[in-house]
Amino acid sequence: MQTKTQKTPAPKLQEAWTPESWRGREARQMPVYPDAAKLGVAEEKLAKLPPLVFAGEARKLQASLARVAAGEAFLLQGGDCAESFAEFSANNIRDTLRVILQMAVVLTFAGSMPVIKVGRIAGQFAKPRSKPEETRDGITLPAYRGDIINGIDFTPEARNPQPERMVDAYHQAAATLNLVRAFVKGGYADLHQVNRWNLDFVKDSPLSERYTDIAHRITEALAFMEACGITSDRVDALRETDFFTSHEALLLNYEQALTRVDSTTGDWYDTSAHFLWIGARTGQLDGAQIEFARGIRNPIGVKVGPDLDADTLLRIIERINPDNIAGRLTLISRMGVGEVGKKLQPILRAVTQSGANVVWSCDPMHGNTVSSDAGVKTRRFNDVLGEVQGFFDACRNEGVHPGGMHVEMTGQQVTECTGGQHDLTDADLALCYQTHCDPRLNANQALEMAFLIAEKIKEGKRLA
Repeated sequence: MQTKTQKTPAPKLQEAWTPESWRGREARQMPVYPDAAKLGVAEEKLAKLPPLVFAGEARKLQASLARVAAGEAFLLQGGDCAESFAEFSANNIRDTLRVILQMAVVLTFAGSMPVIKVGRIAGQFAKPRSKPEETRDGITLPAYRGDIINGIDFTPEARNPQPERMVDAYHQAAATLNLVRAFVKGGYADLHQVNRWNLDFVKDSPLSERYTDIAHRITEALAFMEACGITSDRVDALRETDFFTSHEALLLNYEQALTRVDSTTGDWYDTSAHFLWIGARTGQLDGAQIEFARGIRNPIGVKVGPDLDADTLLRIIERINPDNIAGRLTLISRMGVGEVGKKLQPILRAVTQSGANVVWSCDPMHGNTVSSDAGVKTRRFNDVLGEVQGFFDACRNEGVHPGGMHVEMTGQQVTECTGGQHDLTDADLALCYQTHCDPRLNANQALEMAFLIAEKIKEGKRLA
């Protein structure tokens, strides 16, 4: 019996896009600035400042993400939940970069594939909030939305949205990028040095026996290469690395002001970062954030939460990536440990069957926020790890490459998430709880996660 061949319908023409076309859409999680004139001055000032990143760098990242989509690389995206003006320092930048480099070496060795390193850095200032206001002792003020919008102090003056903070954020991002570029191209990312840091971590770890094998095998591999004459002074790839920046495309006044036409292609790029993502609270199909993202040529991420149905997600994919370009779109699953097992797999199947060319990454942080007995916001390391394991299992069940990790972490030894190799408890949270918004993995917990993911990757390779 013959069946008719179904013709693929021609793609629908989308409305014309401009950098300001988002202004005609519902813009959730954005502040209402009380002084429109001051806002205009800040936007005009930003529009005259140099780009923070370049279109060619964004295209290079997209090419790397295309390899992730093809199953030939892995994406590691990590950094602060929200950068702050007060904690800005060279040491904090260095320590966060160091942990990301350490994690990447472990994952590179385990997966036998390149790891694309993307920081939540040099622009991750704005944060969505579950409630627009905060009440303390009978006083209600606007919620703190990140240093780029307002201040964390609970006073009317601090909580009032201040547009000039966007300019301050730009200058901090520029200084951060300058230092990061110096580190990754100036020898700080040397593979031998990073491995020595990992050996120190393993030596001091209460679970050292579990991680010693991987660390020592990396040492043996480096020794073998050195014996063959492959050394840092001869091979640039051993001494330096590519490192890209990212943040949530939330405060669109800032993003529009830094969106420029690339002189070589004529395309629009948001030069505030290489990679922008749309959060779960602002991912409405006809919303302002999706409208803005569809027109810029940067690689784009979309958070996929448990309430996002497959049909809507497919429409979002078509809206942002109608030409199905590899590396253009990353879907970041953030289901929560209790939902990932039942919610993710049907979505993976629907996207795969649609033929959409996407990267699949896992954010195991945002779906696993809880309160301690004392009412302190925290995350349990075992819950975070459990979602990672559920993500890998769901991807493998559907024949999908588990392409990446997206984690909130810091290079500091904070005590914001419980559990991990040092078995932090609720009682330890008060020791060093510094986050301005969400609890972050500390340096030891982040690196421990990398070793545990490495074991999961090796397990998958044995089963393949």
